[in-house]
Amino acid sequence: MDLVVASRAFVAVARHGSFTVGAAALHIPQSVASRRVSALEEHLGGALLDRSSRTVTLTPFGAGLLPAAQRLIRLADTLELDAERARRRPFRLTVPAICPPAALARLVAAARTHGLHLELSTVERADGAALIAVPPDVGVWVVPLGLAAVAEPVTHVENLRPAKADPGGTGRRLWIQPEDDVPHVRDRVIRAGAATGLRPAQIVPAGSLVEAAAEALSGDDLLLCSAAQAADLGLRWAPAADLDTARGYDVTAGPRAELTALRTLLHVPVGHCLGIS
Repeated sequence: MDLVVASRAFVAVARHGSFTVGAAALHIPQSVASRRVSALEEHLGGALLDRSSRTVTLTPFGAGLLPAAQRLIRLADTLELDAERARRRPFRLTVPAICPPAALARLVAAARTHGLHLELSTVERADGAALIAVPPDVGVWVVPLGLAAVAEPVTHVENLRPAKADPGGTGRRLWIQPEDDVPHVRDRVIRAGAATGLRPAQIVPAGSLVEAAAEALSGDDLLLCSAAQAADLGLRWAPAADLDTARGYDVTAGPRAELTALRTLLHVPVGHCLGIS
């Protein structure tokens, strides 16, 4: 016999003075409430309710045990609430600043369907996990990068080479945002530029994405970015045939189950946050 379930029936009937009304309050049939109270009486060894009149009343035995039954129900309710809170304990995840809010919201919603309650931040914390940049060949998520501009997209880095007739000119610049100012991206871009005849000043690491995007939006310069970023900024994007580079990401730290969920069950929504179309 389930003591908690039977005690709920006992307390409800005693409170309302009726098996019918007490059962309705619990959303169970009257016959079920009657059986549960009878089972509790048999288990405890005495009659809890006096059924001799139209209105059900407590027996002296029942009056003495009613407070204990009420405490048992409160403890059971508290246990269930604590269990729910434990299941909803947030999993703190640091995400790159480039992640758009709409994609992050969809990630949080998708995670909840798998019982994972994400608490996201762009500021790294010691008590959580983080999506970190890694070389694309070891990345769980890989985001292809290309060249974005206001005008026609550039498909080859060599097209940025200054004209020979203008030996002193700087030429169009290629801006690298902070997210890509890491060796496995930046160094590849610099090597590609040198191999195709670009001047060193044409490849510029920016202090912020806003700065880099503003330079591309206000002139002929280009922004190294993902297709999703270019679309958000209103820039025209194309992969560069002579610049095979990408962002790689993995998630580190945290309980193994949550990390596995992010890498597998939530692989697609995490990818959308990072710029994978």
